[in-house]
Amino acid sequence: MTDLRPRRSALYMPGANERALEKAKTLPADALILDLEDAVAPDAKIAARDRVCAAVASGEYGRRELTIRVNGIDTPWHEDDVRAAAKAGPDAVVVPKVNSAADVHAVERVLEQEGAPDRTKIWAMVETPVAILHAKEIAAASGRLTVLVMGTNDLAKELQAQHVPGRAPLLTDLSLCLLAARAYGKQILDGVYNDVKDLDGFAAECRQGREFGFDGKTLIHPSQLEPCNRAFAPSEAEIERSRRIIAAFDEAMARGDGVVTVDGRMIENLHVDDARRLLALADAVEAIG
Repeated sequence: MTDLRPRRSALYMPGANERALEKAKTLPADALILDLEDAVAPDAKIAARDRVCAAVASGEYGRRELTIRVNGIDTPWHEDDVRAAAKAGPDAVVVPKVNSAADVHAVERVLEQEGAPDRTKIWAMVETPVAILHAKEIAAASGRLTVLVMGTNDLAKELQAQHVPGRAPLLTDLSLCLLAARAYGKQILDGVYNDVKDLDGFAAECRQGREFGFDGKTLIHPSQLEPCNRAFAPSEAEIERSRRIIAAFDEAMARGDGVVTVDGRMIENLHVDDARRLLALADAVEAIG
């Protein structure tokens, strides 16, 4: 069964920016991605690695899920990043441009060699055409891999696709990765929205991601946190209807009835299962405040 830990919002924070790392302690993000890759200049990589690992080890981030995005597998910093992360023991190591199961195995091997705790999972970023074609193998590669992360900016670049409202050029890719994640019981996070001033566009993309089935969204700015958390949390109406579905089904089963309806709609086991999943998610969201 897919892990129901809330991951509505996963905010990228630049690992080289000490003030940003300090601010992250107060933000309402379900997860923080302390970034050693795109947000850090080459000459600052090593200092950022030390700063991020110290932040993870500090224990000062409360209930937030703390992850470290390492540099890519084909870079000179990658293996040292993974080794340092293994010792720091974050909740997960986020690996960019994972293209195959072998890439997952290579990261897992280093984590285990360096004594990473069992709680340190792998989040695989899917952001190339090759990765899309191998999404099934990536999702199935390891029990330590718990989350797929869509890298929609890099994917659009490699596809030579345009960024347009509704994301029609990427819908096939998003759907394939969702299928892979659900087939192997993983969570999956939608890609970033680039225009932090376009609140309506961001809200629309959050709704689309939720409708597709994403568990949450990766973010580039703190201003996106609250609308994202709201979009990916069960609404009061959804919670109320889920309770009515479960109650009606249980009452019908107790009476021996074979047919159950709620609001004029036929209710089957699959609807009850979905209602229970939604209520479990609502409880998990409430538990983290």
